[in-house]
Amino acid sequence: MKTMIVIREATKSQASDIAQLIMMAMTDDCCQHFCGVGHGLEDFLKMMTSLVEREDSQYSYRNTFVAMADNKVVGIAVSYDGGRLHELRQAFIKAAKEYIGKDHSGMDDETQAGELYLDSLAVLPEYRRQGIAHCLLHATKEKANKMGQPCVGLLVDKGNPAGEALYASVGFQYANDSWWGGHPMKHLVLK
Repeated sequence: MKTMIVIREATKSQASDIAQLIMMAMTDDCCQHFCGVGHGLEDFLKMMTSLVEREDSQYSYRNTFVAMADNKVVGIAVSYDGGRLHELRQAFIKAAKEYIGKDHSGMDDETQAGELYLDSLAVLPEYRRQGIAHCLLHATKEKANKMGQPCVGLLVDKGNPAGEALYASVGFQYANDSWWGGHPMKHLVLK
């Protein structure tokens, strides 16, 4: 029997679950790349939870759809207006200095104006292969349409062919190469 999944807007009380799923989307390697010397994934999780709780962060619960099953957050899609990246990233830059002792003010841009940027998409392993990611992607596309954004954009690690295949299955197409979090990436768009 298939589990009933409901996609809805996130709440602040779900911040810890959302932060863990964002880190899953980023991968431990990428999260560790962002940490300062002497800091680890536990410190990064505290920082990310604080950023999800905020309203002025790119990782805010206000930018997040959650997939719920049995009152449990089993998946997330975090997206925001790419034109607001620099404004929204300020919270990350300040939090990184505070929580992980690293200055990320010179970080490369992963998005730009003209797209709803899908920053993070993740589903708990035990809930995968049930169509949850597809539902989250469709909700994100609907959000882009309501916002008047011409497309949804995202970065996928070049070493993640399964992720790239998922995005292609709902219509994402290659736009260009990119680099983010210490990894070569592909920028994909869905119009």
